[in-house]
Amino acid sequence: MTDSNISARVDALEERITYQDETIETLNQAITKQWAQIDKLTRIVEVLTERLREAEAKAAQGLTSERPPHY
Repeated sequence: MTDSNISARVDALEERITYQDETIETLNQAITKQWAQIDKLTRIVEVLTERLREAEAKAAQGLTSERPPHY
């Protein structure tokens, strides 16, 4: 191999590495943003689940402690 051939191959590899580094950084940013969104949605689901449990408990208490209207 000649020096110019080796130099061209090294240049091509450096270009590929630069492109891959940019792609990896872009993907990392996207994943970080998605994890933040997933964490936020998980907290919202937990809050809503707790509210639903409380509402169901109140509804169940109301059904057992009230007398039916025909009494």
